[in-house]
Amino acid sequence: MVPIDIGWKIDDSWSLFLDRDGVINERLFGAYVLSKQDFIYKDGVLEISAELFSRFSNVFVITNQQCIGKGMISSKTVDELHKWMVKEFHKNGATIDAVYVASELNNEKSTRRKPLPTMGLEAKKHYPEIDFSKSIMVGDTDSDIEFGKKLGMKTALVLSEEKCSSFPDVKVSSLEELNSLLR
Repeated sequence: MVPIDIGWKIDDSWSLFLDRDGVINERLFGAYVLSKQDFIYKDGVLEISAELFSRFSNVFVITNQQCIGKGMISSKTVDELHKWMVKEFHKNGATIDAVYVASELNNEKSTRRKPLPTMGLEAKKHYPEIDFSKSIMVGDTDSDIEFGKKLGMKTALVLSEEKCSSFPDVKVSSLEELNSLLR
């Protein structure tokens, strides 16, 4: 693959926001990741994470997990799964600063779920150095891209079976391809 210049001048003042299912791990269409056994890392994610994450001052995972709201899994179990995920990245020399979870059902009463900017604003409250104009949101759904756009971020869509009508700044097949574009 010949690298193309996407024009983003990434330096260590930028932040990276990642969706979980479909970006970090395989998304289970029609089902939920409810255990470590269900959590299958996408090819190359752990291997390129140190290089990719080192470009950024902060790395966050921003994820909708309505399986909690549906009573299929507890918040505590999801937190334990995320602690395990963060440790797996750490073993590969990559740091995730925080994981933000929306446990609500996908309905009009939601106040936290993407595409609402709530989890991003919460990250900014905890990490005031975040500059959304110097941030990238990587996701595989319209709600991920809309979340990033609402906060003024650059957006990268990881292509999947999901049909998306949003207009991301860039489309990639994987985090590995995004890493190549940022070199």
